[in-house]
Amino acid sequence: MGQLERLLKMAEDELTEYSTDARKIEKLRRKIGLSLSAAEQKQVKQELLATMQYSTITQIVEEQRQAVALPFWGIAGLGLLFGISLNQPIGLLAAIGGTVAAFRIQKLGWQLQAKRLLLQTLEDIEARISQPNK
Repeated sequence: MGQLERLLKMAEDELTEYSTDARKIEKLRRKIGLSLSAAEQKQVKQELLATMQYSTITQIVEEQRQAVALPFWGIAGLGLLFGISLNQPIGLLAAIGGTVAAFRIQKLGWQLQAKRLLLQTLEDIEARISQPNK
């Protein structure tokens, strides 16, 4: 597992805790500061920036992943309802497809949030290094 993947897992772990973004950044900043040198941090940041894609759709999925996935959960529920009650195999296929789509959208949003948190943390570390008086 590379350093970027390890740091992304750490960021995902921080996302599971109920706290403010500033607190998450602070906790992640400590972990990164202990495990990586300044040169390695810059290298990881460059790798992270290379993997991030900026578009309107990814921004919406990152910020509102549950709202974007909600229609697919509805399709899954209706497909299951109609598939069982009307004995229609196409309904069951819609249920499976809706579930898979909703799960993937939520997973993508989660990963995008973790990348954004990691990027914010690395930028915070750089800002603190450049201005140590704060």
